[in-house]
Amino acid sequence: MLISLFKRLRCERGQALVEMALILPVLLLLIFGIIEFGRIFNAYLIVTNAAREGARAGIVGGSDLKIYQTVEGSAATLDTLQLTVDVTPSSAYRVRGAALTVAVDYPVAIYTPVISNIVGNPYIVHGSSTMRVE
Repeated sequence: MLISLFKRLRCERGQALVEMALILPVLLLLIFGIIEFGRIFNAYLIVTNAAREGARAGIVGGSDLKIYQTVEGSAATLDTLQLTVDVTPSSAYRVRGAALTVAVDYPVAIYTPVISNIVGNPYIVHGSSTMRVE
């Protein structure tokens, strides 16, 4: 009985290796997907907050330059050279009670190959805020 059990265990020695080889790619894709989602969500939160801060700077009488500086200051943890800021209307057409919209776009580079094929590389994060001019 002991000899037959030993032979059976020896025959199943490679089973764990085969199972690991089948599961490992899926597990790695899941882990890297979570990491990439975290990076994208972090950039989204920063961009949305920067748009809100820029709109607030604009509605209290700030110029377009002041709005750009505020957005760049709020998004200092990102690469500010890649930020795209759109302010409508421009400071020449802003009147009290009108809506001011600040939209900020930021490209997030995706490092995982399979995920970059799914969501696109770079993934553009968009944040905007609309407030009434005071």
